[in-house]
Formats: sequence, structure tokens, C-alpha cells
Amino acid sequence: MTTPSSTRQTIVQLLSNMSDAKEIRSYLQRFSEVDQTRFAVIKIGGAVLSEQLEETASALAFLHTVGLTPIVLHGGGPQLDAVIKERGIETPKIDGLRVTSAEALDAARDVFIGENIKLVEAVRKQGVSAHSLTSGAIEADYIDKAKFGFVGEPTNVRLGLLQSIASSGAIPILTCLGIAPGGQLLNVNGDSATRALVGALQPMKIIFLSSVGGLLDKHGIPMHSINLASDYDALMKADWVHSGMRLKLQEIKRLLDAAPLSSSVSITTPSGLVKELFTHGGSGTLVRKGELIHTIAKKEALDRARTEALVETAFGRKLTGKWWDSLDIHEVTMSASYRAGSILTKVDDFIYLDKFAVMDDARGEGLARTVWRRFTKTTPRFFWRSRTENAFNAFYHDAADGSVKRGAWTVFWHGEDDMNAIAEIVERIAAMPPSFEGE
Repeated sequence: MTTPSSTRQTIVQLLSNMSDAKEIRSYLQRFSEVDQTRFAVIKIGGAVLSEQLEETASALAFLHTVGLTPIVLHGGGPQLDAVIKERGIETPKIDGLRVTSAEALDAARDVFIGENIKLVEAVRKQGVSAHSLTSGAIEADYIDKAKFGFVGEPTNVRLGLLQSIASSGAIPILTCLGIAPGGQLLNVNGDSATRALVGALQPMKIIFLSSVGGLLDKHGIPMHSINLASDYDALMKADWVHSGMRLKLQEIKRLLDAAPLSSSVSITTPSGLVKELFTHGGSGTLVRKGELIHTIAKKEALDRARTEALVETAFGRKLTGKWWDSLDIHEVTMSASYRAGSILTKVDDFIYLDKFAVMDDARGEGLARTVWRRFTKTTPRFFWRSRTENAFNAFYHDAADGSVKRGAWTVFWHGEDDMNAIAEIVERIAAMPPSFEGE
């Protein structure tokens, strides 16, 4: 099928915002290595369908155009609330679940099918094949008919059906309707439906599209990343984590506990989806099951062999024999597996980020963002340099307060605003001896 000019223009615009094409290629290769139905499950809230339908369709079309087929599940809560109110139907909630009478189920069916058709048609207008699945893919059974009415809990996902649609070149788009033994439709909670799909598909990515674009910190700013292994307990104890955010964190943890270690959850806006998936910096909140991150103050506490292996593998170069001996450690932030870490050193009157290294197999896991976030909290003022052609410089430019090119190097700084001090330190950093052989 020919891609319309509108979709091509969107792709060109998105790619033009990525300063290094190596980023998108590396992530594309990583995502393309898994089975089509295991790339991603995308959950779209009803509010997003009402307010950002075209942006959502464009983002899904982009993924399909670059060879990726997400499994899409959408809700319709706000729309259903409006229809229920209009029809005068009583739908109390018990334990967070909407009691669904026969009349309420009719309303839910009408709303979900209507929203499904709108999304499918919007994607097709982008020149991409999409297949409507309003029932049949998710099998369910009554939770408690006497208590909740026609509310179901997923019991099975028909993988063969999803795989057949994906292999035909279409994006499967599902609603939150399950089908019970005997063919009865049941209203299925969106989180429960998402969990069922994740459990069955074991996807690499789990994506929630929202108008907010992430989980917000205590200042109301979207958090870049959350490492559940190191952050979850502290977040659940924080007084500003309550109500919907608390429930969302608990649900995300439950999702990731049932998914492979390599899986992650991204919460972003439709327009930010591509940047979140294909760039180091991302655009929303990335949540990983993750691993513990250690802060180390003494070189003796580091495993030298594993540290050198991380740096040499990440940079693809052999370190000089003098590198380790010359390190005057200020602080090292290292993942438990030695797959990502930062090495801050003391250089006279300033702190120097000697190495920021991430293994290729850890890219996209959020380890880089977690390590960066950790050490910049404890060391807000530091300098570093990078080869000007380094593909990671897009991330550095976003994170730095400023930069300047000096020969083969670009020197960056963070937390410093004294231009006289910056000018003098930049020259010293540019003249530093090489860390790798042959530089």
C-alpha cells in the first residue's frame, strides 16, 4: 500500500528532529529482532482518542511504516460516562470496577465499537492497514455476576488470531470487551485487559498513551525514568504519591513482574511516542523492572576487570594501560550488572565525567537515564568531553547546560555559569591525554 504524502511528511519531520540517524537505526534493529506481535502492546486511553486522534493515528502509522506492528488496545471511559449519563443508566463502582447491567453493557458495546471504528479509520487514512477486533481476541469469564453484573476477568488471549492479523500486514486494534463461554460479551477493565495481553505476548515494550505524557513528580513535572528495583519502595512511601498515581505504579509493577526482564513500560503522549521509543533521551516516563544502582566512592570498591570491560565494550576501543592508574575517583554510579555506569573524577578545581558507558544490550532499558539521574543529583556541577561524531551526543546536548567544539572534541558542562571559569576549563579538558589506544 502506498504511503500518503501526509504520512511521509510526518516521518520526515520526526526523523529531522533526531540529530543522529544512528539512534533510530539502533533501536529499530533491536525492536525488529523480536516476533511481530512481541514488539509492543499499546494501551490508549479514551481521553486521548477524543483529544488526539490524528496524532495517535500518525504515530501508529509511523511504527507500521518502519516495519513494526504494535498490538493496540483502547478504552473509552470518558465517552462511556457521557453516554451512560445521557441514557440515565445507574452504574455504581465497587472496588474500582463499574457495575455493568445489561443496559450499561449495551452502552459500553456501542461506545467501544464506535471508538474502535474511529481509530481504525484514522489509521487507514494514513495509508496503513488496521484490523478492528471488537470481540473475540480476549476470552473472559464473570468475576461475580451477582455483584458486578456483566464484568469479566480475562482468561485467555487468542494469540493465533493476533498473529494472523499482524502477519497479514495489519495493526490489530482491540477494545476492552471480552467474550465469555457461550458468546456473552463482558465489560473488561482496561488494566486487566492490558495485563492479559502482556502475559500472553511477553512484549518488549508496554506503552500507555496519555494526554499528560508521563508520571509526574512532586513538582508536577514528568519523570524521565523509574527503576523499580531501586525506586519503587521510596516512591510508595512518598506522601505525594497517592490516588491515581499510586494505583498506576502498582499496576505497572504488576505488569512488569509478569513480563521478561527486558520489557519496559513507557508513558508518553501520541506525538512523543516516536521520540520515546527511538531516542536515548526519550520524551515521557520510562519504567523498568531494572536492577540496583550502586554509588561507589572508592576505586578499591570497583571491580576493575568488569569496569574496564564495560568501558571498552561500550566505546569499542581498547583502554590505555595508564587509564585505570590515573583515575582519582570522586564518585562512581554503577548498575549491579556492570552494564551501565558513570565515572566522575577529581581534576584540581572541577569534577570531570571521565566515562559514561552503556552496553549495547542495555540500550532502551532506561539504565542510562537512571544512572544519569542518580549522579547528577549528588554532583550537579561537572564537565566532560566526547568525540564530536559520537552518536550519544544528542543525549549529551539535551542534558548539558552548554558545549563548545575543540578540535576532535566537544566539551560539555552542567551546572556551571561562570563563563571565565568555563573557558579555562574547556581548554584544559581538550588538552587531556587520550583514554584509548590510537586516539
